[in-house]
Amino acid sequence: MTPHGPDLSLTALILAADPVVKSVMALLVLASIACWGVMIEKFITLGRLAREARAIKEIEQPQGDGLAAEVLRAGGTEWREGRDDEESGGEFRDRIERAMRSVFAARMRLAEHGLPILATTGSVAPFVGLFGTVWGIMNSFSGIAQRQDTSLATVAPGIAEALFATAIGLAAAIPAVMAYNRCAIRLGRIRAEGFSAIGTIAQRLARRPRVARPAAVRGAAAE
Repeated sequence: MTPHGPDLSLTALILAADPVVKSVMALLVLASIACWGVMIEKFITLGRLAREARAIKEIEQPQGDGLAAEVLRAGGTEWREGRDDEESGGEFRDRIERAMRSVFAARMRLAEHGLPILATTGSVAPFVGLFGTVWGIMNSFSGIAQRQDTSLATVAPGIAEALFATAIGLAAAIPAVMAYNRCAIRLGRIRAEGFSAIGTIAQRLARRPRVARPAAVRGAAAE
């Protein structure tokens, strides 16, 4: 309480809050920090994935450990095995494409790690903040009943700290929702671009002169 009335600064509201409301605020702050960590990591990861997806149809020889090189090596392995005698050209192309898609899809699944944190925070944080608000307002009404005083000086601090919990919940949820939608859209575009490039590469490999499988390889496959 200041000489001019109740202290409604953020620090005072947090320190004076009920333990339950403080716990809600701390939980929301931790969730927000985790979300920002995921956002920064996804910004870096998706930027690198986008460059590697574009590189799939640009590089000729797979070198290094990048995604584009891994995808092309997988396709090259299938192409070098050659076609079976009973395998059509389309089936050969599909086999090459499946091998490359498998590598690419595995990397895309790894890139999705962390997105559930954004989705959960974006959907749950407002309700957690609302719970803190409801709890704080209940305490305010309880204090009014005990003091038999309905003046603004009595009501304002409790209601302010309660509403502050909702504000923190919204501050955590809004960036999380925006980041999740942005990441989901960008992942979809990268996936589409990568699969398109893989289809082009598979078609190109399948049109190269046929490489027959060695007899030993065919015999092992038949067994």
